[in-house]
Amino acid sequence: MATDIPSTGFLRLPQVLKLFPISKSAWWKGCATGRYPKPLKLGPRTTVWRAEDIKAFIENAGKEGEGHD
Repeated sequence: MATDIPSTGFLRLPQVLKLFPISKSAWWKGCATGRYPKPLKLGPRTTVWRAEDIKAFIENAGKEGEGHD
């Protein structure tokens, strides 16, 4: 799944939620608490996430589940 993420650039919320399928409100709450990557504001109505941050987050989330039998 992480291979669908560009190596650099920005992702908008719908793109992020396709990779990490949770509700918008749950995603925003996670961003506010620091659980999910921090967003960047490009303008008053444009919020993005760095592709590198999302890719690293997904890779690390997969590692957290390893080793627990």
